[in-house]
Amino acid sequence: MNSELVIEVAKTEVTTALAEDHKLVELHREGRLSNAFAVGDIYLGRVKKIMPGLNAAFVDVGYSKDAFLHYLDLGPDFHTLQGYLKAAFSDRRRIPAIAKKQSTGELDKNGTIADVLKSGQEILVQITKEPISTKGPRLTSELSIAGRFLVLIPFSDKVSVSQKIKSHEEKNRLKQLIQSIKPKGFGVIIRTVAENKGAAELDNELNVLVERWENTIRKTQASKGVALVGEEIGRTVGIIRDIFNENFQSVTVNDRDFYNEIKNYIGLISPEKKNIVKLYEGDTPIFDHFALTKQIKSSFGKIVPFKNGAYLIIEQTEAMHVIDVNSGNRSKNANGQEENALNVNLAAAEEIGRQLRLRDMGGIISIDFIDMAKSENKKAVYDKMREAMADDRAKHNVLPLSKFCVMQITRQRVRQVTYVDTEETCPTCYGKGKIRPSILFTDQLESKIDLIVNKLKIKNFRLHVHPFVAAYIKQGLVSQELKWKFKYGFGSKVIASQKLGFLQYKFYTSKNEEIDLKEEMERLQ
Repeated sequence: MNSELVIEVAKTEVTTALAEDHKLVELHREGRLSNAFAVGDIYLGRVKKIMPGLNAAFVDVGYSKDAFLHYLDLGPDFHTLQGYLKAAFSDRRRIPAIAKKQSTGELDKNGTIADVLKSGQEILVQITKEPISTKGPRLTSELSIAGRFLVLIPFSDKVSVSQKIKSHEEKNRLKQLIQSIKPKGFGVIIRTVAENKGAAELDNELNVLVERWENTIRKTQASKGVALVGEEIGRTVGIIRDIFNENFQSVTVNDRDFYNEIKNYIGLISPEKKNIVKLYEGDTPIFDHFALTKQIKSSFGKIVPFKNGAYLIIEQTEAMHVIDVNSGNRSKNANGQEENALNVNLAAAEEIGRQLRLRDMGGIISIDFIDMAKSENKKAVYDKMREAMADDRAKHNVLPLSKFCVMQITRQRVRQVTYVDTEETCPTCYGKGKIRPSILFTDQLESKIDLIVNKLKIKNFRLHVHPFVAAYIKQGLVSQELKWKFKYGFGSKVIASQKLGFLQYKFYTSKNEEIDLKEEMERLQ
């Protein structure tokens, strides 16, 4: 299986697409203006309210809604952490040595939140679940700092190894190696990708993780009140850290700064793969170039076609997702209804496995498969679903089909489900049903070009339009595009973009920054 990562960097967000054998399987969006409250971020928070009935507390971490911290998420070493925090605040000029901090005993598992926390108390917490819908972030005080090979656990001396490493000899080798090099006062989780790695690589990453912990404490000491003190690395680099393997054939990005950052990171974790990172400098939008825009449009709607006329209907409620499998106008199998239902259900299971990763659907997922009578066919669909989810990094549990051919899946939910609106509102009439004559559209575009060139004094720009409109503008020996060039200068270029609606358009500078005509005109006035 060949994997490729395509990264589109825009002014306000970064979109990362993971394709396996040229088929889109994951899509992640990360805002560039604000990346706060991401999973893994560490905050110095302040307890706002104790809830004895829930045995939990609400904590102010700077979000509009208070974050939720349950008693069981305080962790066994919470008292030790608080003692260390007190020592850090008592002398802000130096970082307390974690090895010299004596354990104050484990937290009582059957205790109550009111015995441990009080309103106004400052505590170190980490985001485990991003804000979703009306809920604030979910927190833990069991802090951890993740790297590619290792996860560092302050105030713990345990060393554990990923269960996915099957060799007992390799497990013992890794455990003994880490125990010999880890600093006192830190625990370590050895990740699957650390298998067969040498001492130098693991020691280097361990030092980096310890340095990140010390930087977190420095920021904590320098902060005055609620603050972000330990920021998780960007989601794009985080994705590469978690999924990068020998199957990766290319990582392509359309921004030079991101290109350098990613190339340097891959150079650290896998020097022999450094050259697979490529900078895309073409005029066509990067997702259009890699044929991903069409896949996004076809994969995120309510109705998802998948094979020979069969399709899925995907609905989301507050508590769960519901998926209905339909055979559509698919021709029936000569072997009868049972065989036909099995074939559709097997194909549906494969597509559903992709959809769960693609949309990052979490919580409870209920799937209504086409009815089958034979138990061996139900088991075949169950096995197919487990196979389709084998590469899913989110924790999940798949239950066998019920008597009514309904399957239930639970999948870890740590952030908002990815949503792409595949329906296009007319950019001219905004859904009212009446527009200006289409034949005047090129006149409208020319007036905008005149504004950009003669009023805003921008000579080099790109006009992005729907592919049909682009074809119309470019047609003929003396095309409309050529006429504009002679009239307004040769710094303009018409680009076909599959993202845009039929009569929608956008202007960009030569540096790929969108020109907001309304904002620019207000600036001139």
